[in-house]
Amino acid sequence: MDWLSHLLKLIQISGRLDVRCVYGAPWRVVYDRSKEGEIPYHVVLRGTAFLEVTGVSSQRLTAGDVVLLPHGAAHMLHDGSGEPPAEVRKRETMSLTISENNGIGNRLDMLCGHFLLAASHDRLIRDYLPPRLIVRAGGAQLSNLTSLMRTEASLDSLGGHAMLDALSAALFALTLRLSSESGEAPAGLLALASQSRLAPALTAMFRTPTYPWTLPELAGLCNMSRATFARHFQDKIGRSASDLLMDVRMTMAINELKTSASVETVAEAVGYQSVAAFVRTFKQRNGMTPAAWRKSKLE
Repeated sequence: MDWLSHLLKLIQISGRLDVRCVYGAPWRVVYDRSKEGEIPYHVVLRGTAFLEVTGVSSQRLTAGDVVLLPHGAAHMLHDGSGEPPAEVRKRETMSLTISENNGIGNRLDMLCGHFLLAASHDRLIRDYLPPRLIVRAGGAQLSNLTSLMRTEASLDSLGGHAMLDALSAALFALTLRLSSESGEAPAGLLALASQSRLAPALTAMFRTPTYPWTLPELAGLCNMSRATFARHFQDKIGRSASDLLMDVRMTMAINELKTSASVETVAEAVGYQSVAAFVRTFKQRNGMTPAAWRKSKLE
């Protein structure tokens, strides 16, 4: 499998479509900081919207654009008029909530939901993806997927809720893929994957994370010197290759600890020959020993 498929299998993410917003101006929706393990997303099906995130410049979104907030930041979307929003009314369907108003002008049609991942997998997403991720309209794959989501959101048919959740999960994978292929890939894993010279090392670490990779070996896969590889890796991802490899292994360990496997078996399964070294690293990353982590999840 490719590195992204390995990542998605590792973190086991799911999706939820919460509300469909159909507004005329003036309108505004405000979101508090998300709960741990939640990543909000928005899909603009029609019209325009302005995204505001504290500390980041405002972004104009148009039909077909998708935005994710991997760090769960509080944010606001609005029509750009600066006027107080019109009163909204909500109605429930079998699949989702529809929020509407009596505003005027070109109407917005927007899907809002969130992705869910286990709190124990949170680090691998929040530490290695940018705080704001926008994929612009234009590609056939994204257009087809969002069109299918629009259709399902309109039908209110049997099984529609499950279909929309499944399509939401697919949206996460497609958004990451398109971002990594973009010439303007943001910082983190996606920026790293977009660099053809560094991609072999990323693929190797996700494909065989239990192998005792050394910096010279990873640099050799990329046909770089050790110093050049380390510098480029740090510049693109903000962390060292050993940090990423360690976080991948710890995420694997958490998945293994959810089974009945012993700590010794888990340590071996994620590439540690020394149980003591595994326990020490796990505690450093998670604030408790593997045994204590497992006990806390059973209580």
